Amino acid sequence: MSHASLISKSVILGLGLAAAATTSYAKPNSQLTLSESAPTSVQQAFSAWQQGDRLEGRKDKCYGIALAGENDCKAGKGTSCEGTSTADFQGNAWTYAPRGTCEYIVTPAGAASVDTIDR
Repeated sequence: MSHASLISKSVILGLGLAAAATTSYAKPNSQLTLSESAPTSVQQAFSAWQQGDRLEGRKDKCYGIALAGENDCKAGKGTSCEGTSTADFQGNAWTYAPRGTCEYIVTPAGAASVDTIDR
């Protein structure tokens, strides 16, 4: 195998691993609902996500929707990342949600947001 071929295969393998690493592990929880004003397309995407469909393509970082220890990343001071939120619906921890659904998601603690929430 030539040096150039080995490099090409290494780059392709690296890209595949990087794509796999960006997969979200957190899941929706049964306490999440949608506001009544959510369009049909948002309702369908949200329903599929809650039924276990894997998120593919474009998604939003949605703050304040994860249960404790079930966030995808960013859980505030003193935490490292994935799975480190310490409270349900923590406002500075996010979970991936289907693109366009975050602004319609409602939790027992209040509305979700595409930006951090002061809770």
